[in-house]
Amino acid sequence: MTEKTNAGLAQNEKIICVVGPTAAGKSDLALKICKKFDGEIISCDSMQIYRKMDVGTAKPPKDEMLSVKHHMVDIIDIQDTFSVSDYVDMAEECVKEILSGNKLPVFCGGTGLYIDSFVEGIDFGEYEKLPEYRKELEEYAEKNGKEALWQMLSDVDEKSAGNINSANVKRVIRALEVYKATGKPISFWNERAKENAVKKNALYIGISYEDRSILYDKINKRVDKMMENGLEQEARALFESGLEKTATAGQAIGYKEFYPYFKGEASLEECVERLKINSRHYAKRQLTWFSRNKSIMWLYRDGKDNVEKAAFDEIEAFLSGKDQFRRRYGE
Repeated sequence: MTEKTNAGLAQNEKIICVVGPTAAGKSDLALKICKKFDGEIISCDSMQIYRKMDVGTAKPPKDEMLSVKHHMVDIIDIQDTFSVSDYVDMAEECVKEILSGNKLPVFCGGTGLYIDSFVEGIDFGEYEKLPEYRKELEEYAEKNGKEALWQMLSDVDEKSAGNINSANVKRVIRALEVYKATGKPISFWNERAKENAVKKNALYIGISYEDRSILYDKINKRVDKMMENGLEQEARALFESGLEKTATAGQAIGYKEFYPYFKGEASLEECVERLKINSRHYAKRQLTWFSRNKSIMWLYRDGKDNVEKAAFDEIEAFLSGKDQFRRRYGE
């Protein structure tokens, strides 16, 4: 394991984070924030990073990406591996680039682990990659089962094993690879990263609906719109390109639900309904994640607030160095 020198961002360099569940309207608000405050968007969506996964990940339309510059979209292929560590490193470079142009960095997305890791300033460091060992572990899991692989991790790093589901083969393998490469468990390196973290100066704005049923209805309608826009065709083309066999992209909501249809094991209608259910469950998990962050100022599209005006007021206060915006945190 090597430790990176990470000067990070200066304390007075500020960023905006627009977060919330899927289908809440984050992209629309982030776009308006950028136009008013001369900003650029940094996507914080773990699936929008993949090329050709457009409809199913609800990537912004081309005209939006032309009107406001977007970063961290379409940066890797579906076969490529990508980690939260990769995201933090690349997002750091994006922010530096945006600030160098005297513009405002505006993060937008629902992948809480990515944005929180960046804001908290966690430097995951680097370790030697062991592709042959990784392949060996993959073959072991395929032959002996996921539980057997997880037990291997438990034998050398009980703490990490307790935090990783045995079904998450990718994370189990990564933990074993780190141990093999460094001689220390990944839990040791993660704890050291948190100890050395330098938190960014960030304003979180959360967008959602107070009435959960309205959000779920928005999700259902968005799935229907995706189908009209060619989601089935996009998913089929990616499936035929080997999407199902990829470690991360192949598990994306919006694509994996169609695998049974492509294999002749389920009807299209059943798969679309499963997509709606999974999307609603995902929104619930996102809300649970973000509820832990008491720094988020929540604005509700079905509430009394004028969402745009409230967001603009808070950002103006934040950028000017005033503190009154903090009174709304956690309310």
